[in-house]
Amino acid sequence: MQYGRPEGTFDILPPIPAGRNEQRPYVNDIRHWLSVENTFRMVCHRYGFTELRTPVFESTALFHRAVGDGTDIVSKETYDLVTRGGDKLTLRPEGTAGAIRAYVSDRMWNARPVAKLLYLGPNFRYERSQRGRYRQHHQAGVEVLGSDDPSVDAEVIDLACNFYRELGITNLTVKVNSVGTVSCRSAYLDALKRYAEPLLQHMSPDNNRRFNENPLRMLDSKVVSDIEIMSGAPKLVDYLDADSASHFTQVLAYLDLLNVPFEIDHRLVRGFDYYTKTAFEIQTPILGDKALGGGGRYNQLVEALGGPHTPGIGFGLGIERLLITLEELGLNPSVQSTIDAYLCPIGADARTYCVPLLKTLRSAGLAVDMDYLSRRLKTMFEHADGAGATYAIIVGETEVEAQTVTVRRMENAQQQSVPVTELIHFLQTSK
Repeated sequence: MQYGRPEGTFDILPPIPAGRNEQRPYVNDIRHWLSVENTFRMVCHRYGFTELRTPVFESTALFHRAVGDGTDIVSKETYDLVTRGGDKLTLRPEGTAGAIRAYVSDRMWNARPVAKLLYLGPNFRYERSQRGRYRQHHQAGVEVLGSDDPSVDAEVIDLACNFYRELGITNLTVKVNSVGTVSCRSAYLDALKRYAEPLLQHMSPDNNRRFNENPLRMLDSKVVSDIEIMSGAPKLVDYLDADSASHFTQVLAYLDLLNVPFEIDHRLVRGFDYYTKTAFEIQTPILGDKALGGGGRYNQLVEALGGPHTPGIGFGLGIERLLITLEELGLNPSVQSTIDAYLCPIGADARTYCVPLLKTLRSAGLAVDMDYLSRRLKTMFEHADGAGATYAIIVGETEVEAQTVTVRRMENAQQQSVPVTELIHFLQTSK
């Protein structure tokens, strides 16, 4: 019986050994994942963020309450299940709801008046699989909870831009908008529906559904005819209350101070119901109209999920889409998969000798592997090279008797005899 990967998923694999004329797509090479994840953690650390990890499934009601029943995610894309005990659970479709649930569960506001959290992990959406858009996809993101200061909005956007630039992506466009508050959106939605109603017959079925369920989402349609029709719709910025308008003006001023170029996009509303005030996306020409990442402010979400009134803002980015972008740009972010040494035992006695030697070297903090297939020495060298080893360590009958090893530097094939008692020092000082 043959077992294939579930549709919309992929494997992240070890690198192809050096010397073979093959190359994996970035999304399938673990080195690129490790590099992106490590860079994300490093940049977030500079900004004072600490990591949070939450379950991959939560109560179904959490996502209905947080993300919104009228969103495409909840209405069409969630993986819902009922346990044997009758609990209704959903595989997480996005990162913010679980992070806020954890914030509330831990009453984190008591210890962290301003909590700055980062997360990485898989999300799940049942949708048509395509390149850069998978049913299991991975997201990195941040949340800042406890401050409504516009400078925090600008800092989050600046962090996202700096992360991309750290990876070498410099051609970025920041699109920003304000979606106001629930109260000021009410008048806007009335105006939006008055504009859209006579044009519904020319719009997609999805936009016809959104007209009744969640009219703001009509602005988020990716259908060309919808985009053309909605380009003449009223602008939400014209309906902002004084506080939202002032907040938006200050966010733009801080972006200027941080030298973050931006464009105001009046159609930008993002795909979640919890956003208030600032919404933003970061784009690059490689992806066309698809965003590298985006986010926004959600000042009512903590309270809606059972916590005290707590303003918040965050952003998320798809790691797969980021890796595709890096590959298209020819940027190589990968962590090099190398080891310090590869033991090459020749004969049974040498193998017995090498087993405890492996442990000794590893206990000293060295990355070491060994041939386990009793291959020819030339073949062992080839595998040492493929493993990225700095040295091959040859152990035969002569070395065992003399309590030495023969160390071969792989880059130039130079060899020398080293007493086994000095091997750790040699490897540590000769990298």
